Amino acid sequence: MTPAFSDDRGAPTAIRMRVGVQLRRHRLARRLSREDAGWHIRASESKISRMELGRVPFKERDVADLLMLYGVEGDERHALLELVRQANAPAWWQSLSDVIPPWSLSYLGLEQAATMIRTYDLHFVPSLLQTPDYTRALLELSDGSSPAQLSRRVSLCQGRQRVLHGKNPAVLWAAVDEAALRRQLGGPGVMRGQLEALAEASRSPNIRLHIASFQADALATAGLPFAILRFAEPELPDMVYAEQPTGAVYLDRPLDIEQYALAMERACATAVPPSRAEALIRRFLNS
Repeated sequence: MTPAFSDDRGAPTAIRMRVGVQLRRHRLARRLSREDAGWHIRASESKISRMELGRVPFKERDVADLLMLYGVEGDERHALLELVRQANAPAWWQSLSDVIPPWSLSYLGLEQAATMIRTYDLHFVPSLLQTPDYTRALLELSDGSSPAQLSRRVSLCQGRQRVLHGKNPAVLWAAVDEAALRRQLGGPGVMRGQLEALAEASRSPNIRLHIASFQADALATAGLPFAILRFAEPELPDMVYAEQPTGAVYLDRPLDIEQYALAMERACATAVPPSRAEALIRRFLNS
């Protein structure tokens, strides 16, 4: 039976992860170890693990040899090899690679592959909910990029937001501090446009916006932004992406995930719930 891999986002990382899951299922069905599979394609056990997690690009020959070992034939073999070719195609953001911090390249693919994104930022509106004018104003404060580079970085941010739209949008849980919505970044016009966009986004069925008001306790976590990603395949672990001033860390150990998830839950517990987010934003707009 041909596997169902249709995804309107179609990011190469998402495709790799789905192919990796299928390779793992077929290996386990044959009762083969990762070491057995690695020996068959002249590779290490760790490479098989990375392939099954979608963490590395695939060589078509390696996948073809594994499918032969696993006894996968006919339409399913053809479909999987076609997906390998798609996974090796350049991602849409490759044309913007000159304005992307090197530590975030992997995150872009993971973000586009996620089915749920939990994000926290104490100081600013989350990137996935920013308007172009807000993004530009924020970038103008943070670096000395040329106008052309700024425009390309704004395009990158807008492109990332595709993950929230289309036929199979990701679910976004965003915790935001009221201070981020009160801060006049870029001037009153920019902020008014951003707040209007947030009010509209809060009505989307796949967006849960939690706002920590001044009357509530401060968001109960560290000051640096982070995101927790969840994927459709239960075999794939959640992942935390935590930004730092000069880089980022990627975490997938269960203990790390649990600590960040608890921090996110505490942040949401002290915030205005999504059902009241639009009313609070409208109050900001009218004040």
